[in-house]
Amino acid sequence: MDNNMQNDIERLMFFDHARLAAEATYVKNPLDADNLTRWGGALLELSHIQNPSDSKPMLQDAISKLNEALLINPRKHDALWILGNVHISYGFITPDQIEAMDHFEKATHFFQLALEEQPGNELYMKSLELASKAPELHTEVHNHGLGPQSLGGVAGPSSTSSKAMKKKNSDFTHDVLGWVILAAGIVTWIHFAKSYMPFRNRAL
Repeated sequence: MDNNMQNDIERLMFFDHARLAAEATYVKNPLDADNLTRWGGALLELSHIQNPSDSKPMLQDAISKLNEALLINPRKHDALWILGNVHISYGFITPDQIEAMDHFEKATHFFQLALEEQPGNELYMKSLELASKAPELHTEVHNHGLGPQSLGGVAGPSSTSSKAMKKKNSDFTHDVLGWVILAAGIVTWIHFAKSYMPFRNRAL
């Protein structure tokens, strides 16, 4: 098993555990905005490990949970930021350019709101900056024949391409996936999610 596959399995286990824990907490306290935000974040992360057909329902569920959190606390900047990332991810796996643009515009809106709530946050500023490049990246993704497969956790196009073409696209693919990783905010998300995970030994 290569390192990438091992990392995906570890991420799947971690965030699926977070999702299940959030579901259990929701039953006890449906008005916990922090829990709803963690739930939405876990769904966002899990969507990046799925194929596109499975990713969209997860992203739609994440939008629902984050909107619910914002109904409780409309100024919750981390929920606003994660919601922006959900729309970015949804836009990238949507082939239709008009529909994708709608998600990118919503992402920009939520990133801006998050930044207004926490001015100077470098992560929010970077997300807002890169959101402006999302439409161009979306066009490039689909023009290169990468489509949603490369952003949904499954293999690329099934048709056989030359090694030269694969090499030509490798740097671009890396850039796009780099955007997805940034959009997921994996380091920041793990930082606050771990403090909540029930299996953590809090005595450490």
